[in-house]
Amino acid sequence: MAGLGEKLQNYAASDALPMHMPGHKRNAAAFPWLAELGCRLDITEIDGFDDLNAPQGLFRDMEARAARLWGAEQSVCLVNGSTAGVLAAVRAALEAGGALLMARGCHRSVYHAAELAGAPVHYLVPPTDPLLGTWGPVSAQAVAAALDAHPDIRLVAVTSPTYEGVMSDIAAIAAVCHARGALLFVDEAHGAHLGFGGFPAGAVRQGADLVVQSLHKTLPSLTQTAVLHIRGGRIDPADVRRNAAMVQSSSPSYLLSASIDGCLRYLEAEGDAAADRWLAALDRFYAAADRLRALRLWRGGAGHDPSKLVISAAGAGIDGAGLMARLRQQYRIELEMAAGTYALAMTGMGDTDASLTRLGEALADIDAGLAPAGLAPVRAFVLPERRMDARSALTAPGESVPAAAALGRISGEYVWAYPPGAPLIVPGEVLDRAVLDAVAGGVNIRSTRGGAPDRFFVLTQGER
Repeated sequence: MAGLGEKLQNYAASDALPMHMPGHKRNAAAFPWLAELGCRLDITEIDGFDDLNAPQGLFRDMEARAARLWGAEQSVCLVNGSTAGVLAAVRAALEAGGALLMARGCHRSVYHAAELAGAPVHYLVPPTDPLLGTWGPVSAQAVAAALDAHPDIRLVAVTSPTYEGVMSDIAAIAAVCHARGALLFVDEAHGAHLGFGGFPAGAVRQGADLVVQSLHKTLPSLTQTAVLHIRGGRIDPADVRRNAAMVQSSSPSYLLSASIDGCLRYLEAEGDAAADRWLAALDRFYAAADRLRALRLWRGGAGHDPSKLVISAAGAGIDGAGLMARLRQQYRIELEMAAGTYALAMTGMGDTDASLTRLGEALADIDAGLAPAGLAPVRAFVLPERRMDARSALTAPGESVPAAAALGRISGEYVWAYPPGAPLIVPGEVLDRAVLDAVAGGVNIRSTRGGAPDRFFVLTQGER
């Protein structure tokens, strides 16, 4: 069996088109510092090279440049991904107590952060898109109602943009939170490009207190690089930094750090112009996609991030997984993910007219052989009944049972739709028919303790 290095070399030499993360898209010609990064640059904390977890020199300068780019008061560079930023932000905000209000579609790292913080959790359930079944935007009105109903809430956590590019009105949500004495954390892992060129403003400039961004998802930086922004004066940056050091590696990679530095320098010099070139290429792609008959490009309304290409196959006689497989097998195009009736192509700053044209021509070719049909609405998500908190359920005794025996039992595990990493069921909730049907029909379902897709870990106590 070939080693990982050999496999990566072989794949890089192939003609596969990466319509997925990371944002540099293996476009080494456009981003020469990535081509230069190799093992000869891999060092540790030696004299003159600073320490990412205790920045005094070049890393302090790097973080100051990040803060200026996105409009934060302070920024913390991360090499353990946005997950590290989520854990640090949530734990820092809840150290003094209080509850967490989170949108149900938040990434798994937010759930894990709540566990680590030992915080009570209240959920917001965004609307379900009737065509795709994806989460819609979180409304300021829903946040206000939840804060009024639960005055113990200290922190509100929202994902914007979502995996499919749905954006919430962060400015309105921030105003609601601050009027009621709560902090706002925005998981903007998929939106580091926001605010550059013609892209809409990001969460930092809209008033969020804590914002985490994955640089690698859409920008020219290596996988696992991220940044956590702090602003507003409502939380002590020292507390955030202390928590970030707890969840980051004590031996942070200088290769990853160098890619962050290169990304920041590129954004300073070319960010707005590069973003506008990217948007112009996207506009041409969307214009061409308007000619599709059976497949559709889902726009998600006024709050949709256009860099996320959501290709709906609803009513086209093919599902999302089938569309993804055809693009891979017949056209050597690898998408980001597929779920239900749609597939997702993620674009990045490394995309060009050529890459988007190749995807568009493949979609047109597939579309020519499909017949449009009627659309069936997708059932809206209903929050399962909760019998106990997740932390208690995870430590309670249980057993692995087949799906047929799981109905009505209390889950002792998370069951995730991954990607994007949002749970269908949380420990302590009752496994109802809707959850079991969703798991049976899913192609990207992962559980933590059941042992197989058709088995569930359920509690043996606390049952009715």
